[in-house]
Amino acid sequence: MIRHARVLPVLVLAPLLLTACGSEKAGDPGPSASAPASAAGPAAAPGTGELASRAQAMGVAPELVYVTEAPGFTLAEQSVGVLGDDGFSATWVDGDTNALLRLAVDRGSITAGTCPEQPVGDMSGEHTTCERDGDAWYRTGAGRHEYALPEEGHVVRVSAEQDAVPRDVLRAAALAAHRPDAAETDRLLPSAEPAPATPVERGDLPPFGDGAPDNHVDVGG
Repeated sequence: MIRHARVLPVLVLAPLLLTACGSEKAGDPGPSASAPASAAGPAAAPGTGELASRAQAMGVAPELVYVTEAPGFTLAEQSVGVLGDDGFSATWVDGDTNALLRLAVDRGSITAGTCPEQPVGDMSGEHTTCERDGDAWYRTGAGRHEYALPEEGHVVRVSAEQDAVPRDVLRAAALAAHRPDAAETDRLLPSAEPAPATPVERGDLPPFGDGAPDNHVDVGG
């Protein structure tokens, strides 16, 4: 006996095909599901790894490295170094007047009670005056003035000679102090990798033979 195949109407067959395709896609993880989730945690700050390696190579705590800027001032690269045990210090120079802006970051704190006891510019024995200016302290003493900004566990200071740098320029430089990004880290801190040794050319080595030094003595010694 010949059995006739049952043919479903097109209107019934179409939803079934769509359902099958949808369930297959739902079970397929796809390329994005197998990739690591980028939103699993916050991304590292730009330059953090490089900053840490360069700072530690200098003996500076990475969290104490700051950078600032002021119109007309450029970083004196040779001034970058360690302050105290693991603090940070750097100086910017005005190319026209040779005025200096010194940035210093070290562990500690500053309050209304301790501000007068802390000399400006590390010059002990000098009288220090303190004036609150927003979140910072404006300090003067020994011919210098300084803005000190207390942070968590450390203090950021920007100082200069009073007659060389106006207060408004000093204040702007202090408020501009911030943690460096990758590009600023590259300009601010020397590389953690040691400089490659430069081979020394011996002038007494002949260009032939086994390269032994030429100890030939002319007539007469």
